[in-house]
Amino acid sequence: MSEADKSRGIVLILAPIGRDATAIAGLIDRAGLCPVICKNPQDLIENLDRVIEVVVVAEEAIYGSNNLHVLEGWVARQPPWSDQPFIVLTHKNESPKLSAFRRELVIRRRNGAFLERPLQAMTLQSTVLSAERARKRQYEARAYLEAQRGAAVKLEQLVSERTADLESANSKLQEEIASRERAQAALLQAQKIEALGQLVGGVAHDFNNLLMAVIGNLDLLSKRMGQDSRFGRLLDGAMEGARRGATLTQRLLAFARKQELQTQATDLRALVEDMRDLISRSVGPLVRIEIETDQELPAVTVDPHQLEMALLNLAVNARDAMPSGGVLTIRLTSQVLVGDPQLGLPAGHYAVLAVMDTGEGMDTETLAKAVEPFFSTKAVGKGTGLGLSMVFGLAKQSGGALRLESSPGAGTTARLWLPVAAEPAEDLEKTPILAQNTARAKILFVDDDPLIAGSSVALLEDLGHEVTEVHSAREALQLLDGGFLADLLITDHAMPGMTGMELADEIRRTRPHLPILLATGYAEVEGSEVVAVPRLAKPYTQEQLAIEIARLLPKR
Repeated sequence: MSEADKSRGIVLILAPIGRDATAIAGLIDRAGLCPVICKNPQDLIENLDRVIEVVVVAEEAIYGSNNLHVLEGWVARQPPWSDQPFIVLTHKNESPKLSAFRRELVIRRRNGAFLERPLQAMTLQSTVLSAERARKRQYEARAYLEAQRGAAVKLEQLVSERTADLESANSKLQEEIASRERAQAALLQAQKIEALGQLVGGVAHDFNNLLMAVIGNLDLLSKRMGQDSRFGRLLDGAMEGARRGATLTQRLLAFARKQELQTQATDLRALVEDMRDLISRSVGPLVRIEIETDQELPAVTVDPHQLEMALLNLAVNARDAMPSGGVLTIRLTSQVLVGDPQLGLPAGHYAVLAVMDTGEGMDTETLAKAVEPFFSTKAVGKGTGLGLSMVFGLAKQSGGALRLESSPGAGTTARLWLPVAAEPAEDLEKTPILAQNTARAKILFVDDDPLIAGSSVALLEDLGHEVTEVHSAREALQLLDGGFLADLLITDHAMPGMTGMELADEIRRTRPHLPILLATGYAEVEGSEVVAVPRLAKPYTQEQLAIEIARLLPKR
């Protein structure tokens, strides 16, 4: 078939008797179509699978044989869009059998036309052209259906892709929402803890001042009491109550991160090993203690005495969570952080002190409140609810962090992160300074609270010093500018108008040789980086006051 023939519609012709096929092919060719003569019915069936417009078949070619059934099978297998047009050429024979065959052919060939021979050329050509146009419309319908099917497949693919994109975007959105909720919850918790810290710090500071007056006066009273044992017991009870109050305020200040810390490079492994016996006695025989440490564990920057208290608090909490006994594991590790938003720690080198128990554990709600001051799951009288608060405050004030992990029935793990020290660990054993007798000194005492000032002045006078009392930093400066000669200045820090540190800064510029002692319950003192001033933590006893004076003044 030539290229020109391929562009014309194909008409299959099956007329095996005589010259009918040749004559029909000529007429079809002149009509502008491409005739293809088939030799037999099998040849016709094979050619039907091509793109065919019309089939012209003589009835004698399919009459009285199995060819009709074969052709019928092909017609039944056509796709839904196809209805192949057939033109059947008959003759005038009207025998009953032939008539029955034609009726059956009409029924089975749904899209068929019958032309009786002899044919007129125009009749055959017009019938073939009409069938060819109908077939082309079928092909157009097929192309449309295929295009629709392709569009549907493409649309389904696009929908699938968009659905996947939406699912991915939704998943990311859910992750971001969850991350934001976690961040907001952490921020709210931090803000709540900060607000509680400010409140607790203020209350503790005021309570410290009250205890200062109580302890100072009890100190003086004990020295003036006779040998009456009954009054002595009462006085000892009052002093013990005041000391417990002082311990309570120290825990409150620890939570508020306003306690006075004496930080130094500390050997964490040595500290834990030294406390093994104390911890063992504290937790009792039902709890087995296991200590695990890294081979290379650097020193940390922390107040060792406060850390000992924190470790003891964690151990006691673990014991209380294991009423029937269990295992208390203390694990020391070294880790390098690249930055952890959840811990709130900058990148750096840290040592981690982990205290793990096999106890009852805590649910999510209890865990969220665990570090809040005065929150406790213990029975009334069994705890103050300040143990974990103190550990939390110590961690924050030391530049570290506290993380609690727990679930019901799975025990609790408390991890205390502490920054690694830049220098080697110091020896914890230091020779104490005894309160030695010093020469009688002229002391200028500054405190805005007359109650505190009165008790402290009485303590100083009892030590044999001459004390001048003023109630503001401005009064102290005016007195010194007026020619008052003092051997020592003792000042409170938190005062209206001018703080104790600002007063010390001013005096250091004009009188650099005047010793200054700052008495305060706060650790965070503005200007402490500029002026190094010895400090005495409130509430203090007469003995502690005497020791600090002995550090600053010459001996007798």
